[in-house]
Amino acid sequence: MKDSRTLSAIAALLVLAGIVLLACSESPTSTGGDSDALVYVTPEDVGYSSEALEEAEEALEAAGFAAMMALCDGKVFFSWGNATRNFKCHSIRKPFLSALYGIHVEEGHIDLDDNLADLGIDDIPPSLTAAEKEATVRHLLKSRSGVYHEAAAETQEAIDLRPDRGSHEPGTFFYYNNWDFNALGTIFEQETGTGIFEEFESQIADPIGMEDFSVDSCYYQYEMEKSSHPAYHFRMSARDMARFGLLYLNDGMHAGRQIVPAAWIAESTTPYSVYHAETGLSYGYMWVVFAEGSAVADMIGAEGFFHAGVGIHVLMVIPDLDLVMVQRYDTDGPWEDPGEVGMQIGLMIIDARIDE
Repeated sequence: MKDSRTLSAIAALLVLAGIVLLACSESPTSTGGDSDALVYVTPEDVGYSSEALEEAEEALEAAGFAAMMALCDGKVFFSWGNATRNFKCHSIRKPFLSALYGIHVEEGHIDLDDNLADLGIDDIPPSLTAAEKEATVRHLLKSRSGVYHEAAAETQEAIDLRPDRGSHEPGTFFYYNNWDFNALGTIFEQETGTGIFEEFESQIADPIGMEDFSVDSCYYQYEMEKSSHPAYHFRMSARDMARFGLLYLNDGMHAGRQIVPAAWIAESTTPYSVYHAETGLSYGYMWVVFAEGSAVADMIGAEGFFHAGVGIHVLMVIPDLDLVMVQRYDTDGPWEDPGEVGMQIGLMIIDARIDE
């Protein structure tokens, strides 16, 4: 196990990187994907220490978290808090849409190399320029569109840091851009003729056995004075989010059925833009990636990918450790940011592996 100083160092790096990214924005588990039922085991059954995990429980309670789950080998070995309540997902909405893109790209409904002009995508005045309309769907997935129009659901930090219109050509610069993510929602619904939430339910939630997901609890956020493209907000429970993580851990396969194309999972979790030099954290297609050679992968001892929502809701998949972790916080009412403790708790769980 790593000592506390190493854990603190990793946590500090992850928190710093998370701040940079977010400032630019906003009972058990399936056994290897063969069953809808979550399988719960004792930590020792999958090589983790119950005693060490008790410290994580105490930290979660002290910091006011709502729920956390961890799964290894497709089995839940750590479940704390209210795992059945649907909480707002914030920016974790992006991997959900990315998965739907993978399904419809394979089916031929969406061409990643179509540009905004091809698709007839514009926005309220000041409208998009001809140069901005050269941005492709692939550029938007990578958050490299070069379109710096106002967007729904932007933080003040994102507004302050948004580059000037026309300052970067499409594909040349990474900026964590809610305009890109929101426009991808519009494009998806236009090209597939389906609603995001209804399609997620039929293509992913129902097939993998989500128990708590409801289309009725999801919603669009319109800010028509800024943009015609709404943000699409998911609500999801910890146990259903864990199922989604397992789907990615199992290369898109569930119960013998390919739900999300394996090739898309590989493509969407490939690092295309290093957005934080010190940690080496990168961005794929609406996933944050810590790849081989990054400081985070080196310190954890494994590669993986994740997405966070307001820095405290987290879905993380670490294939090299056969590990999925989900962390939830109640942000429906007034709440206070617990700071770096969330990342520290995640690292405590990773560190609870029993040395062989």
